[in-house]
Amino acid sequence: MKRLSLFFRSIRFRLALWFVVILGIVIVAFSAFIYYRQVQDLQAVAIARLEIKTRRLGGFLRFASRDYFKHRPLQFPSDPASGESFLQEEDELAFVDPKGQAVQSWGPINTSWINQLVTEKINYQDTQIAFSHMVEVGEKTPSRYLWVVAPVESGNNPVGFFLIGTPIDPNGQLPRLLVSLTLGVLLTLGVALAGGVWLADRAMRPVKMITEAAQTISETDLSLRLNLDRKDELGELADTFDAMLNRLQASFERLRQFTADASHELRTPLTIVDLESSRALTTQRPAQEYERVLKVIQSENQFMIRMVTNLLTLARMDAGQVTLHKEEVDLSDVALEVVERLAPIAIREKARLSAGDLPELPILGDRQYLVQMLSNLVENAIKYSSVEDIRVHVEAGSRNSENGTQAWVRVIDNGIGIAPDHLPHLFDRFYQVDKARTHQNGEAEVEGDNQNRQKVTEVFDSAPSGTGLGLSIAQWIAQAHGGEIRVQSELGKGSTFEASFPSVASKANSLQ
Repeated sequence: MKRLSLFFRSIRFRLALWFVVILGIVIVAFSAFIYYRQVQDLQAVAIARLEIKTRRLGGFLRFASRDYFKHRPLQFPSDPASGESFLQEEDELAFVDPKGQAVQSWGPINTSWINQLVTEKINYQDTQIAFSHMVEVGEKTPSRYLWVVAPVESGNNPVGFFLIGTPIDPNGQLPRLLVSLTLGVLLTLGVALAGGVWLADRAMRPVKMITEAAQTISETDLSLRLNLDRKDELGELADTFDAMLNRLQASFERLRQFTADASHELRTPLTIVDLESSRALTTQRPAQEYERVLKVIQSENQFMIRMVTNLLTLARMDAGQVTLHKEEVDLSDVALEVVERLAPIAIREKARLSAGDLPELPILGDRQYLVQMLSNLVENAIKYSSVEDIRVHVEAGSRNSENGTQAWVRVIDNGIGIAPDHLPHLFDRFYQVDKARTHQNGEAEVEGDNQNRQKVTEVFDSAPSGTGLGLSIAQWIAQAHGGEIRVQSELGKGSTFEASFPSVASKANSLQ
């Protein structure tokens, strides 16, 4: 019973039912038209028969003597030439006097019916008229007759009229036609309903497959795909479903990787803090040792604070909770502000931070976030530059492109560089270049220069560990401003990060 109830509520049954309803309306309308045309044709044939009978009756009356109506009973009218009756089976002929009483009738209809018909339908003073009326013929079911009234005059005095009637459907075609049409409609609708359910079931089978696939998919297993080889709407739906699963699987994999990386990055400083504090508490130690332990704990705590802050920033960005207050900003002023703010850090790291050409470059943006983006790029350049003679250069400019004028700012360093296979993943969260792998690549690229190779090795061994989130944040800020960040790098020679944005002039021109 439950399955039957579900079937009646299913889409395939409703589709089939609507199909049958529409088909039924069309078939019933067509059948009604056929029935109506058949009635019209039978009525036209009956009228033609009555016209012939009326003309023959007129010929008989002209042939008969003038004393025909004086002798009762009246002689049955017949063809003057052959003497044969011009009435067919079930035809009715009656002579009615001026008072409206049937004097004599020939045919299957009772005289009482003739009198009632004359009283209801006929005014004997009318000229020849035609009408149809339902009368009862003997013990048969009522039948519709078509009647013609033929007035008769003797001299200038009316002596009465003949009433001639013939059945519209003498052979009973209309009832048989009605039964045939009814059975045909019912049989057609039954076959259409069964076929419609079957076709709808076949058409909805891919939807059932999608439903079953969705029920089997879980967070731990997103590998199932439909792979329907169809070129219709359901195939498009299946392809969209597969594409959605691909995006979900990629998102879950990034989420799992993000969780694993965050746990790994936080586990290291927590382990260091635990080890240093446990070591300091085991035995009595000099004040210098306690000071060293506290500095280590403070350093690791600052690292975790930076990581948690960056994680919260990225979470707010992903959730759309970051509101950019865009206004016209000079990109060169932003670059100059970043250089001035990070100058003390560059001095501490023994790096030379310089600024090049900084022309006026108006863009629409949030100054605070633009400063954060450029600061991340500059700090990253200082962190991964060479040990000796660290040089970080910041410059800005503009260029024309297919999308209009683009304002750009570059951060150029002479650091260790980045291997080509790491560049596509550089802006992924928690992604950090593998030191050992890059060290090997660096040695391969800097052959014949032992001194330079030694510098690259020392930098990898002494480079500070970052959170791996700074470039991700910088990329998000650039994209939120309608821009992008590109990177070019060569091992042992340095890297160039370029952030480009649509200029205000370009936006103004596009609106004109």
